[in-house]
Amino acid sequence: MATSSSTNRVYQLVIFGASGFTGQFVVEEVARNSAEGPKGTLKWAVAGRNRQKLQQVLDQAAEHLGKPELKSEVDIIIADVGEPDSLASMSKQASIVLNCVGPYRFFGEPVVKACVENGAHCIDISGEPQFLEGMQLNYNSQAAKNGVYVIGSCGFDSIPADMGVLYTKDQFKGTLTAIESFLSVNTGPEGGSIHDGTWQSAVYGFADQDKLRSLRKKLGHKPLPVVGAKLKRRGAVFYSDEVKQYAVPFMGSDPSVVKRTQRYLCDELEESPVQYSAFAAVGGVCSVIKLMFAGMLFWLFVKTSFGRNLLIKYPEWFSFGYFTKDGPTRKQMEGCSFSMTFFGQGYSQGQDPQQGKPNLKICTQVKGPEAGYVATPIVMVQAAITLLNESKSLPKEGGVYTPGAAFCKTSLIERLNKHGVVFSVISKPEA
Repeated sequence: MATSSSTNRVYQLVIFGASGFTGQFVVEEVARNSAEGPKGTLKWAVAGRNRQKLQQVLDQAAEHLGKPELKSEVDIIIADVGEPDSLASMSKQASIVLNCVGPYRFFGEPVVKACVENGAHCIDISGEPQFLEGMQLNYNSQAAKNGVYVIGSCGFDSIPADMGVLYTKDQFKGTLTAIESFLSVNTGPEGGSIHDGTWQSAVYGFADQDKLRSLRKKLGHKPLPVVGAKLKRRGAVFYSDEVKQYAVPFMGSDPSVVKRTQRYLCDELEESPVQYSAFAAVGGVCSVIKLMFAGMLFWLFVKTSFGRNLLIKYPEWFSFGYFTKDGPTRKQMEGCSFSMTFFGQGYSQGQDPQQGKPNLKICTQVKGPEAGYVATPIVMVQAAITLLNESKSLPKEGGVYTPGAAFCKTSLIERLNKHGVVFSVISKPEA
């Protein structure tokens, strides 16, 4: 339950990093949904280092949405990750801080610390397992004690995957034991790209994999029990009969986030855990060759500080134009979409999952608009609105949670369906 200290704040939502590339679109999404607060109109503010840039974002949103009132009605808070007092002041004014300042491995912890110490819930859109799991290790106990919810990865990484697994499990009549997901990204005639902030997170994340292994040892989790037939391992590149394309393992945070959710459901709610593997569909042979070449360059350069500096300096060159310092244009975003298809297997009611092969399959899908800067603001803002409106459906005490652990008993999926990120059953369980 939310603490009383976080329910009577000046602002229900504060967007920190509102003038960043993703932050500006989160501002627009909050403005679109400002009537969805617990008592009607949301009281919200934007926060960051530069007042002028924050005002420009509000002016831009006002013009884009045809809401001139945004220019004067939304307050501005000056806060900087390098100034703890400013973060504390911001956190004391907010019920929920929407943290859009990345890479989170460098800038995320001071915000979490300020929120936990000052009674504000914190939501971020990190796709960085080391940061996400580090916050669980360092702040879970204090957040629980203070009644604060810290919910990471509430963007494209990893609400579609995490809530998609829960949705698939809910639609399966029997014991669902394993899921594979395949992500497909579709670009329109204008093409598409991703802002290089995501690229930087990936570069530093792969460089620091040893630290992630060490962190997981400190968390000290026992292996999750494997229920039913073990999910088969796939190759580094393989042709998928399911999606009729070549596919590769998805390199984002989805597998680690889903595993943490399944651990929570197993340990706290005594539910049977689901095995999960995530893949990305990459198309035909030409796409595979291009990807393998880019992948080899990346692995070669990411191992040294000199190589990492080159990767950071020239993202377009190393990613064949996919990651850019300017990010996608609005026209590119309008033409892009994603689909994540889940193939689940399990056992019918009454059959022992420890005996024999799975005898039921199910296919579900999550579809939505452009993933990084259209879908991500939608899911982040709906997560925040769910937290505001449905505190009684959250876990009993605060803590550091994954989206699936925090929102498994809420109406988040129904809210997303109404806002263009749609969950559906493609084929019902059948033998």
